Amino acid sequence: MYRIHHHGAVDGVTGSCHELTLEAGGVRAGVLIDCGLFQGAEVSGARADAASQAIDFAVEHIVALIVTHCHIDHIGRIPQLMAAGFDGPIYCSPPSAELLPLVLEDAVRVGFTRNQALVERFLRVLKARIRPLPYGRRQPVDLGPAFSGGLTIRLQPAGHILGSAYVQCTLRQGGETTRVLFSGDLGAPHTPLLPAPKSPYSTDVLVIESTYGDRDHERRSERQRQLRDVVELALRDRGVLMIPAFSIGRTQELLYELEAIVHRHGERPVARDLPWKDLEIIVDSPLAARFTRAYRRLKPWWDREARRRLRSGRHPLAFEQLTTIDSHQDHLRAVDYLKKTARPTVVIAASGMCAGGRIVNYLKALLPDARNDVAFVGYQAAGTPGRDIQTYGPRGGYVLLDGERIDIRARVHTLAGYSAHAGQRDLLAFVKRMRKPPSEIRIVHGDDQAKQALAREMRQRFPNSRVLIPEF
Repeated sequence: MYRIHHHGAVDGVTGSCHELTLEAGGVRAGVLIDCGLFQGAEVSGARADAASQAIDFAVEHIVALIVTHCHIDHIGRIPQLMAAGFDGPIYCSPPSAELLPLVLEDAVRVGFTRNQALVERFLRVLKARIRPLPYGRRQPVDLGPAFSGGLTIRLQPAGHILGSAYVQCTLRQGGETTRVLFSGDLGAPHTPLLPAPKSPYSTDVLVIESTYGDRDHERRSERQRQLRDVVELALRDRGVLMIPAFSIGRTQELLYELEAIVHRHGERPVARDLPWKDLEIIVDSPLAARFTRAYRRLKPWWDREARRRLRSGRHPLAFEQLTTIDSHQDHLRAVDYLKKTARPTVVIAASGMCAGGRIVNYLKALLPDARNDVAFVGYQAAGTPGRDIQTYGPRGGYVLLDGERIDIRARVHTLAGYSAHAGQRDLLAFVKRMRKPPSEIRIVHGDDQAKQALAREMRQRFPNSRVLIPEF
């Protein structure tokens, strides 16, 4: 007998944490798929303080953690999980095995301690637990003597960020076999640098995300054109274009696309007396710079298009127009300089939802100036400053940043096509491409509207599948 419990990503899009547990003879054993941080409106009320991120479920029977990818809303509570007593292996793809310590090192410094000795001790323990698992390889998971049939897991590319995976779990118990698939975050087709996800032959139970379950994205050629148009519109009055972006995944995809635009339209004016080939593109995030270097080391996992660019002598993540800012003093000088001069510049900085990080200083300095622009290229969760800017900016409203009211006079743009998440059409196609639809589809990781919309479509297209939206 198996059970699925959802310890996160049921009230919204953050805190992903799902448990697959087997029971036999009064004994339980199970695995976790992800253990992510709650963010935005999901940390209000009962989850309003640091203690709210603590692990509030039993872990004694959890024998392994499986990581789908390295975004903080999928891995941010791993330190709490280890503190709660979990001491099992952590399975993830080889690229995620390299990226995971980088993400959690930063998270531990921000959320727990800046004591370098303690941080390094945590990282040593973490790295000793990580078990890189190549895509497609079947990995038995030892659940103990009560479960002779056991559990086998297999990771497959999810196309969301480098190293992302969906998880296929095969349970064998009492002569019966059950297959459960956890989608993690699925990517849109033709995401820069990444091969598109391929559906499995079949699964009995599907746990699927629904971040964009109520809408579709533009095709890649269209969204690249939109990016070029937004940059040219934003810089027409020689202001600054700010792009809040996650340090891992989105920043590298944007650099890849901007390099392509510069390569194709180098002599085309991006602003008055400024051709694309002379435009400065700033990445102001030490963490993003570290991830970008890691992405360059992980070239074997890039898609064929990206590898062709490399062979032709181009450097999509390290091109001439790119400037990286590391030190805090250089960051403050850049903010002050751009506030005084409004020099035509593109600034990419974390965090993606404007809930912290260096983007906040840029926003505080530049949002009140109508010459400047903000472009959102990813999902903005309810309750985050990014969602407030996205909602109230076009109305001439304001946003609270560090407790300070900042009037929004800058123009606000949303490029939904640059989301790293699959749209509704892509999510439906992931199921449709299976030879045999799942008998049960569980919809998680989405706002209520998105989950309900996807559930309606799933029920209509797969009438023999039981479609439900779990609450826990």
